[in-house]
Amino acid sequence: MIYTPAPGNPYPRLRRFAIDLAITQVFNLIIAVLITYVVRGHGGFFINLVFSICIGTLATAFIDGGRLVLWGECKPPKWKFIGLILFSLPAAQFIGKAAAAAMLGIPREALSAIRSGNATAMLIGGAVSSMFIIWFFWSREHIEYLRAEAEAEKARAASIEKQALQAQLQMLQAQIEPHMLFNTLANLQGLIALDPPRAQHMLDQLIQYLRATLSASRAGQTTLAQEFALLDAYLGLMKIRMGARLSYALELPDDLRTVTLPPMLLQPLVENAIKHGLEPKVEGGLVTVRAEREDGRLVLTVCDTGLGLDGAPPSDGTGIGASNVRERLQALYGKRAEFSLTPNTPEGVIAKLTLPT
Repeated sequence: MIYTPAPGNPYPRLRRFAIDLAITQVFNLIIAVLITYVVRGHGGFFINLVFSICIGTLATAFIDGGRLVLWGECKPPKWKFIGLILFSLPAAQFIGKAAAAAMLGIPREALSAIRSGNATAMLIGGAVSSMFIIWFFWSREHIEYLRAEAEAEKARAASIEKQALQAQLQMLQAQIEPHMLFNTLANLQGLIALDPPRAQHMLDQLIQYLRATLSASRAGQTTLAQEFALLDAYLGLMKIRMGARLSYALELPDDLRTVTLPPMLLQPLVENAIKHGLEPKVEGGLVTVRAEREDGRLVLTVCDTGLGLDGAPPSDGTGIGASNVRERLQALYGKRAEFSLTPNTPEGVIAKLTLPT
């Protein structure tokens, strides 16, 4: 397992080593107080503090340094790591005592006297230090390992969710396109003999629509400009089919053209507006798709003047509808996004999406 550096921290090893040293110094101070005032060892507080700092700092350096040299950022094996600690402690004690004596100018004979006078204190302090160091470093490594595991699991979950959303989008297209293509090709077949120019126009619109849907299916994100181009191609096809019975308007301000969003959020709503609202209505009606910004959030609306929520015929199972949009919004944004279907005045439906930006 490789540890993942914290975001914004280019030197995770140095930072962690500095934190370990700081914690070690606090513990060194506690050990010096314990030896001087509780166990009442010889030498005085300052001398005991210097010895404690030298020994504790070297122990930290040996353990942390040895871990990085032997295992890098990988999780060290439990017993090998404990073996490293047990080897580092006596080495740090031997070298640390010599370093402290040299710093304090204590002769070797005097150092031997201090050792003999502080035998009990050194035994207790060494035992406490050893237990603390083993507990501290092993706990730290275990916490780091659990954190790395959690990050890896989070990344795996995000990858699975992304794949699920992509599969859902492909399923959405698979449900939309056969129904739409069948009707379009049937109309195209009839127009070829009766009205070749109109048939050519429908074919051009169909190619434009398929090109736009192909781009959307391969992208995790799209722009409002691309989404509205897809809707324009789709509505252009429907306009040829329905003739004067269908009117549509696309309202996209220039400052929102580059705003990104998941692909094909609006397509199912526009299809439902036509299929369940305008096609069953004898005189047809108007579909308006609008994008605007309200209170720092992106608001997308699909308004139609069709039969409305109560007048729409029962679905035959080919429409995607609001349920798919709700599921995608929940997966992508959670509670940060809103979706509503309300009656339009005097007739029709307003589908409204509110997305974070």
